Amino acid sequence: MTEKTAPSFNVDIHMAGDINAAGLIIQRYALDCGMCVTLTPQSFIYTGGSEEGFKVGFINYPRVPKEPGEIIARAQDLARVLRVQLGQQSYSIVTPVETIWVSHRPEDAPPAPQTTEEGR
Repeated sequence: MTEKTAPSFNVDIHMAGDINAAGLIIQRYALDCGMCVTLTPQSFIYTGGSEEGFKVGFINYPRVPKEPGEIIARAQDLARVLRVQLGQQSYSIVTPVETIWVSHRPEDAPPAPQTTEEGR
């Protein structure tokens, strides 16, 4: 018997979209880089509507432990791949210390800085 431990560090990607398509994308991604994640369906319910999606879960797996930054970087990379391939506009990545929200919706872009005649 083998028993290993590693410091706990969970990271979750939350995204709307087809969970079956997401599973295929994640499987291809995992073959390329070597990883193990969970994939769970979830419903997003918000003012004015709802939609189905999924959660991708990462842990610090004691068999192949990673630093927190490595786990976050892998989640960010996979989330970008999923967003593009599923045609989504936004997603969230939740870590134990912060939530990162990424949106590619034009209406979510920060306003352009204002220039004045004197500032030119």
